[in-house]
Amino acid sequence: MTTDKLFSPYKLKSHTFKNRIGVAPMTRMSSSEDGIPRRDVLDFLVRRARNGAAIVYTEAIVTDYESAQGYPGQSRILTQRQIDAWKPVVQGIKAAGAVAVMQLFHCGRMAWPEINPARRVIAPSPISPRQANPMTGKPYPLPDEMSLFDIRHVIRGFAESAAGAVEAGFDGIEIHGAHGYLICNFLSAYSNQRHDAYGGTVEKRCRFAREVIQAVKARLPADRLLTFRISNWGVADPDVSLFVDQDEYRQAVRILSREPIDALSVSTYSYSDRAFGTQRNMAQLTREATDLPIMICGKIYDRRSAEDALQDADIVLSAKAILLNPDWVADVREGKALALPASEEANVAYTQTPLP
Repeated sequence: MTTDKLFSPYKLKSHTFKNRIGVAPMTRMSSSEDGIPRRDVLDFLVRRARNGAAIVYTEAIVTDYESAQGYPGQSRILTQRQIDAWKPVVQGIKAAGAVAVMQLFHCGRMAWPEINPARRVIAPSPISPRQANPMTGKPYPLPDEMSLFDIRHVIRGFAESAAGAVEAGFDGIEIHGAHGYLICNFLSAYSNQRHDAYGGTVEKRCRFAREVIQAVKARLPADRLLTFRISNWGVADPDVSLFVDQDEYRQAVRILSREPIDALSVSTYSYSDRAFGTQRNMAQLTREATDLPIMICGKIYDRRSAEDALQDADIVLSAKAILLNPDWVADVREGKALALPASEEANVAYTQTPLP
Protein backbone atom coordinates (compact mmCIF):
# COMPACT_ATOMS: atom_id res chain seq x y z
CA MET A 1 0.00 0.00 0.00
CA THR A 2 1.44 3.35 -1.01
CA THR A 3 1.34 6.40 1.24
CA ASP A 4 0.26 9.80 -0.04
CA LYS A 5 3.04 11.74 1.63
CA LEU A 6 1.79 15.13 0.45
CA PHE A 7 -1.52 14.65 2.25
CA SER A 8 -0.17 12.77 5.25
CA PRO A 9 -0.02 14.45 8.69
CA TYR A 10 3.23 15.96 9.91
CA LYS A 11 4.05 16.62 13.56
CA LEU A 12 6.16 19.62 14.49
CA LYS A 13 6.63 20.17 18.19
CA SER A 14 3.15 19.98 19.76
CA HIS A 15 1.38 20.75 16.48
CA THR A 16 0.19 18.22 13.94
CA PHE A 17 -0.26 19.55 10.41
CA LYS A 18 -3.12 17.83 8.59
CA ASN A 19 -1.02 17.67 5.42
CA ARG A 20 2.33 18.93 4.09
CA ILE A 21 0.99 22.04 2.31
CA GLY A 22 1.17 25.63 3.50
CA VAL A 23 0.42 29.18 2.41
CA ALA A 24 3.74 30.98 2.01
CA PRO A 25 4.20 34.41 3.57
CA MET A 26 3.71 37.08 0.92
CA THR A 27 4.41 40.79 1.17
CA ARG A 28 1.22 42.84 1.03
CA MET A 29 0.63 46.59 1.20
CA SER A 30 -3.02 46.67 2.15
CA SER A 31 -3.16 48.35 5.54
CA SER A 32 -4.29 51.87 6.24
CA GLU A 33 -2.57 54.21 8.65
CA ASP A 34 -3.71 52.05 11.57
CA GLY A 35 -1.39 49.21 10.49
CA ILE A 36 -4.26 46.72 10.03
CA PRO A 37 -4.75 44.83 6.73
CA ARG A 38 -7.95 45.19 4.72
CA ARG A 39 -10.78 42.84 5.60
CA ASP A 40 -10.50 40.87 2.35
CA VAL A 41 -6.80 40.30 2.94
CA LEU A 42 -7.54 38.84 6.37
CA ASP A 43 -10.40 36.78 4.96
CA PHE A 44 -8.03 35.39 2.31
CA LEU A 45 -5.96 33.69 5.03
CA VAL A 46 -8.99 32.10 6.70
CA ARG A 47 -10.38 30.90 3.37
CA ARG A 48 -7.12 29.19 2.43
CA ALA A 49 -7.20 27.38 5.78
CA ARG A 50 -10.80 26.28 5.23
CA ASN A 51 -9.85 25.09 1.76
CA GLY A 52 -7.21 22.70 2.98
CA ALA A 53 -3.89 24.43 3.74
CA ALA A 54 -2.28 22.95 6.85
CA ILE A 55 -0.17 25.97 7.78
CA VAL A 56 -1.05 29.59 7.01
CA TYR A 57 1.57 32.32 7.18
CA THR A 58 0.65 35.97 7.36
CA GLU A 59 2.23 38.60 5.20
CA ALA A 60 5.46 39.97 6.64
CA ILE A 61 4.65 42.29 9.54
CA VAL A 62 7.06 45.16 10.28
CA THR A 63 8.49 45.16 13.76
CA ASP A 64 8.74 48.72 15.03
CA TYR A 65 7.47 52.25 14.53
CA GLU A 66 10.82 53.74 13.71
CA SER A 67 12.87 52.17 10.93
CA ALA A 68 11.32 48.80 10.02
CA GLN A 69 8.90 49.91 7.29
CA GLY A 70 10.05 49.51 3.71
CA TYR A 71 6.84 49.72 1.66
CA PRO A 72 3.67 51.78 1.96
CA GLY A 73 0.67 50.19 3.61
CA GLN A 74 2.51 47.64 5.72
CA SER A 75 1.04 46.12 8.86
CA ARG A 76 2.17 45.97 12.47
CA ILE A 77 1.08 44.15 15.61
CA LEU A 78 2.19 46.52 18.35
CA THR A 79 -1.06 48.11 19.56
CA GLN A 80 -4.14 46.61 21.16
CA ARG A 81 -6.23 47.64 18.16
CA GLN A 82 -3.88 45.77 15.84
CA ILE A 83 -3.76 42.72 18.10
CA ASP A 84 -7.55 42.63 18.37
CA ALA A 85 -7.91 42.80 14.57
CA TRP A 86 -5.86 39.62 14.21
CA LYS A 87 -7.61 37.59 16.92
CA PRO A 88 -10.66 36.50 14.86
CA VAL A 89 -8.39 35.73 11.91
CA VAL A 90 -6.28 33.40 14.03
CA GLN A 91 -9.41 31.83 15.48
CA GLY A 92 -10.78 31.24 11.96
CA ILE A 93 -7.54 29.62 10.79
CA LYS A 94 -7.46 27.34 13.83
CA ALA A 95 -11.15 26.47 13.54
CA ALA A 96 -10.39 25.20 10.04
CA GLY A 97 -7.77 22.83 11.46
CA ALA A 98 -4.74 24.80 10.29
CA VAL A 99 -1.76 26.28 12.11
CA ALA A 100 -1.44 30.08 12.13
CA VAL A 101 2.03 31.65 11.96
CA MET A 102 2.91 35.35 11.87
CA GLN A 103 6.01 36.38 9.95
CA LEU A 104 8.00 39.32 11.34
CA PHE A 105 10.59 41.39 9.55
CA HIS A 106 12.51 44.64 9.35
CA CYS A 107 13.11 45.96 5.83
CA GLY A 108 16.61 47.27 6.52
CA ARG A 109 18.20 48.91 3.49
CA MET A 110 15.12 48.12 1.39
CA ALA A 111 13.24 50.96 3.09
CA TRP A 112 12.76 54.46 1.76
CA PRO A 113 12.58 57.45 4.11
CA GLU A 114 9.41 59.00 2.72
CA ILE A 115 7.19 56.23 4.11
CA ASN A 116 9.26 55.38 7.18
CA PRO A 117 8.04 57.02 10.42
CA ALA A 118 11.58 57.93 11.48
CA ARG A 119 12.45 59.18 7.99
CA ARG A 120 15.62 57.14 8.00
CA VAL A 121 17.00 53.91 6.56
CA ILE A 122 19.33 51.68 8.58
CA ALA A 123 21.50 48.69 7.72
CA PRO A 124 24.60 46.95 9.03
CA SER A 125 26.76 48.99 6.64
CA PRO A 126 26.20 52.19 4.60
CA ILE A 127 25.73 50.25 1.34
CA SER A 128 22.64 50.71 -0.79
CA PRO A 129 21.32 48.28 -3.43
CA ARG A 130 22.69 48.84 -6.93
CA GLN A 131 19.33 48.81 -8.66
CA ALA A 132 16.76 51.58 -8.49
CA ASN A 133 13.73 51.23 -6.25
CA PRO A 134 11.07 49.81 -8.62
CA MET A 135 8.32 51.64 -6.72
CA THR A 136 9.90 55.10 -7.02
CA GLY A 137 12.21 54.73 -10.00
CA LYS A 138 14.90 56.43 -7.91
CA PRO A 139 18.06 55.05 -6.33
CA TYR A 140 17.72 53.56 -2.89
CA PRO A 141 19.12 55.98 -0.28
CA LEU A 142 22.39 55.33 1.45
CA PRO A 143 21.47 53.72 4.79
CA ASP A 144 22.82 54.79 8.15
CA GLU A 145 25.23 52.25 9.60
CA MET A 146 23.52 50.81 12.64
CA SER A 147 24.99 51.68 16.01
CA LEU A 148 24.86 49.26 18.92
CA PHE A 149 21.92 51.30 20.22
CA ASP A 150 20.13 50.79 16.88
CA ILE A 151 20.79 47.06 17.03
CA ARG A 152 19.37 46.75 20.54
CA HIS A 153 16.37 48.88 19.60
CA VAL A 154 15.55 46.78 16.55
CA ILE A 155 15.84 43.55 18.52
CA ARG A 156 13.37 44.93 21.07
CA GLY A 157 10.98 45.64 18.20
CA PHE A 158 11.06 41.98 17.16
CA ALA A 159 10.46 40.90 20.75
CA GLU A 160 7.55 43.29 21.27
CA SER A 161 5.93 42.27 17.97
CA ALA A 162 6.31 38.62 18.95
CA ALA A 163 4.52 39.40 22.21
CA GLY A 164 1.69 40.98 20.19
CA ALA A 165 1.41 37.87 18.03
CA VAL A 166 1.23 35.69 21.13
CA GLU A 167 -1.53 37.92 22.54
CA ALA A 168 -3.43 37.53 19.25
CA GLY A 169 -3.25 33.75 19.63
CA PHE A 170 -0.84 32.79 16.83
CA ASP A 171 0.57 29.26 16.96
CA GLY A 172 3.98 30.48 15.98
CA ILE A 173 6.34 33.17 14.73
CA GLU A 174 8.58 33.18 11.68
CA ILE A 175 11.61 35.44 11.67
CA HIS A 176 12.22 36.67 8.13
CA GLY A 177 15.95 36.35 7.50
CA ALA A 178 15.73 36.23 3.70
CA HIS A 179 15.33 38.32 0.53
CA GLY A 180 17.76 41.12 1.33
CA TYR A 181 15.88 42.58 4.29
CA LEU A 182 17.62 43.59 7.52
CA ILE A 183 18.52 40.21 9.02
CA CYS A 184 19.64 39.03 5.61
CA ASN A 185 21.68 42.27 5.29
CA PHE A 186 23.66 41.12 8.32
CA LEU A 187 24.04 37.52 7.10
CA SER A 188 25.48 38.49 3.72
CA ALA A 189 28.96 39.92 3.14
CA TYR A 190 27.44 41.69 0.13
CA SER A 191 25.66 44.12 2.45
CA ASN A 192 27.59 43.65 5.71
CA GLN A 193 31.12 45.07 5.75
CA ARG A 194 31.32 45.76 9.49
CA HIS A 195 34.50 45.16 11.46
CA ASP A 196 32.95 44.71 14.89
CA ALA A 197 31.23 41.76 16.59
CA TYR A 198 28.45 41.81 13.96
CA GLY A 199 30.55 41.57 10.80
CA GLY A 200 33.45 39.80 9.17
CA THR A 201 33.30 36.04 9.64
CA VAL A 202 30.14 34.03 8.99
CA GLU A 203 29.88 33.46 12.74
CA LYS A 204 29.92 37.19 13.42
CA ARG A 205 27.52 37.98 10.58
CA CYS A 206 25.08 35.49 12.12
CA ARG A 207 25.21 37.19 15.53
CA PHE A 208 22.38 39.66 14.86
CA ALA A 209 20.08 36.89 13.61
CA ARG A 210 20.92 34.78 16.65
CA GLU A 211 20.15 37.64 19.03
CA VAL A 212 16.81 38.28 17.31
CA ILE A 213 15.94 34.58 17.59
CA GLN A 214 16.82 34.54 21.28
CA ALA A 215 14.82 37.70 22.02
CA VAL A 216 11.75 36.38 20.21
CA LYS A 217 12.05 32.95 21.79
CA ALA A 218 12.02 34.55 25.24
CA ARG A 219 8.53 35.94 24.49
CA LEU A 220 7.03 32.67 23.26
CA PRO A 221 5.18 30.12 25.39
CA ALA A 222 6.73 26.66 25.19
CA ASP A 223 4.08 25.30 22.82
CA ARG A 224 4.52 27.99 20.13
CA LEU A 225 6.53 27.38 16.98
CA LEU A 226 9.53 29.46 15.94
CA THR A 227 10.75 29.21 12.35
CA PHE A 228 13.41 31.10 10.41
CA ARG A 229 13.30 31.99 6.72
CA ILE A 230 16.49 32.03 4.68
CA SER A 231 17.35 32.55 1.00
CA ASN A 232 20.29 33.12 -1.31
CA TRP A 233 18.58 35.92 -3.22
CA GLY A 234 17.21 39.37 -2.51
CA VAL A 235 14.35 41.35 -3.96
CA ALA A 236 16.89 44.01 -4.92
CA ASP A 237 19.95 43.03 -6.95
CA PRO A 238 18.43 39.57 -7.46
CA ASP A 239 21.36 38.46 -9.59
CA VAL A 240 23.68 38.58 -6.58
CA SER A 241 24.38 35.41 -4.60
CA LEU A 242 23.95 36.53 -1.00
CA PHE A 243 26.21 33.75 0.24
CA VAL A 244 29.62 33.43 -1.42
CA ASP A 245 29.42 29.68 -1.94
CA GLN A 246 27.81 26.48 -0.69
CA ASP A 247 30.27 26.18 2.20
CA GLU A 248 29.40 29.63 3.52
CA TYR A 249 25.69 28.90 3.20
CA ARG A 250 25.94 25.59 5.01
CA GLN A 251 28.04 27.18 7.75
CA ALA A 252 25.34 29.81 8.29
CA VAL A 253 22.67 27.10 8.42
CA ARG A 254 24.68 25.15 11.00
CA ILE A 255 25.12 28.25 13.16
CA LEU A 256 21.45 29.20 13.00
CA SER A 257 20.43 25.61 13.70
CA ARG A 258 22.10 25.83 17.10
CA GLU A 259 19.48 28.38 18.10
CA PRO A 260 16.03 27.43 19.51
CA ILE A 261 14.18 27.33 16.19
CA ASP A 262 11.84 24.53 15.17
CA ALA A 263 12.23 24.63 11.37
CA LEU A 264 13.99 26.41 8.53
CA SER A 265 11.97 27.85 5.66
CA VAL A 266 14.05 27.99 2.47
CA SER A 267 12.86 30.46 -0.15
CA THR A 268 13.97 29.95 -3.75
CA TYR A 269 13.12 31.19 -7.23
CA SER A 270 12.51 27.56 -8.09
CA TYR A 271 12.79 24.68 -5.67
CA SER A 272 14.52 22.49 -8.26
CA ASP A 273 17.24 24.93 -9.37
CA ARG A 274 20.78 23.73 -8.82
CA ALA A 275 22.52 25.96 -6.28
CA PHE A 276 26.04 27.42 -6.12
CA GLY A 277 27.15 25.60 -9.24
CA THR A 278 26.52 22.20 -7.67
CA GLN A 279 24.19 19.42 -8.74
CA ARG A 280 22.09 19.90 -5.58
CA ASN A 281 19.17 22.20 -4.92
CA MET A 282 18.81 24.54 -1.93
CA ALA A 283 16.77 22.08 0.12
CA GLN A 284 19.38 19.37 -0.38
CA LEU A 285 22.22 21.71 0.61
CA THR A 286 20.25 22.79 3.66
CA ARG A 287 19.59 19.17 4.62
CA GLU A 288 23.32 18.50 4.57
CA ALA A 289 23.83 21.15 7.26
CA THR A 290 20.90 20.65 9.65
CA ASP A 291 18.61 18.09 11.22
CA LEU A 292 15.83 20.67 11.52
CA PRO A 293 12.62 20.23 9.50
CA ILE A 294 12.75 22.09 6.18
CA MET A 295 10.02 24.03 4.43
CA ILE A 296 10.55 24.89 0.76
CA CYS A 297 9.00 27.50 -1.52
CA GLY A 298 9.53 28.41 -5.17
CA LYS A 299 7.51 27.44 -8.27
CA ILE A 300 5.46 24.79 -6.51
CA TYR A 301 2.27 25.02 -8.51
CA ASP A 302 0.77 21.54 -9.10
CA ARG A 303 0.80 18.00 -7.73
CA ARG A 304 3.93 16.95 -9.59
CA SER A 305 6.02 19.91 -8.41
CA ALA A 306 4.71 19.61 -4.84
CA GLU A 307 5.56 15.91 -4.63
CA ASP A 308 8.93 16.48 -6.25
CA ALA A 309 9.81 19.29 -3.84
CA LEU A 310 8.73 17.14 -0.91
CA GLN A 311 11.47 14.62 -1.70
CA ASP A 312 13.99 17.03 -0.16
CA ALA A 313 11.79 18.90 2.33
CA ASP A 314 9.14 18.25 4.96
CA ILE A 315 6.60 20.96 4.08
CA VAL A 316 5.90 22.68 0.76
CA LEU A 317 4.73 26.28 0.69
CA SER A 318 2.84 27.81 -2.22
CA ALA A 319 2.79 31.51 -2.97
CA LYS A 320 1.45 32.65 -6.35
CA ALA A 321 -0.47 29.47 -7.10
CA ILE A 322 -2.43 29.46 -3.83
CA LEU A 323 -2.76 33.25 -3.91
CA LEU A 324 -4.60 33.15 -7.22
CA ASN A 325 -6.59 29.93 -6.77
CA PRO A 326 -8.64 29.46 -3.58
CA ASP A 327 -9.21 25.80 -4.50
CA TRP A 328 -5.55 25.07 -5.12
CA VAL A 329 -5.16 22.42 -2.40
CA ALA A 330 -8.20 20.49 -3.66
CA ASP A 331 -6.97 20.79 -7.24
CA VAL A 332 -3.57 19.43 -6.21
CA ARG A 333 -5.19 16.55 -4.34
CA GLU A 334 -7.15 15.65 -7.50
CA GLY A 335 -4.06 15.96 -9.67
CA LYS A 336 -5.61 18.57 -11.94
CA ALA A 337 -3.53 20.06 -14.73
CA LEU A 338 -2.44 23.46 -13.42
CA ALA A 339 -0.35 26.14 -15.08
CA LEU A 340 2.59 27.88 -13.45
CA PRO A 341 1.37 31.44 -12.73
CA ALA A 342 3.38 34.31 -14.17
CA SER A 343 4.88 36.80 -11.75
CA GLU A 344 2.75 39.56 -13.27
CA GLU A 345 -0.42 37.71 -12.28
CA ALA A 346 0.55 37.99 -8.62
CA ASN A 347 0.53 41.78 -8.85
CA VAL A 348 -3.12 41.55 -7.84
CA ALA A 349 -1.75 41.13 -4.30
CA TYR A 350 -0.72 44.79 -4.33
CA THR A 351 -3.95 46.31 -5.62
CA GLN A 352 -7.26 47.22 -4.03
CA THR A 353 -8.90 44.31 -5.88
CA PRO A 354 -10.22 41.70 -3.41
CA LEU A 355 -8.58 38.31 -3.84
CA PRO A 356 -10.62 35.18 -4.61
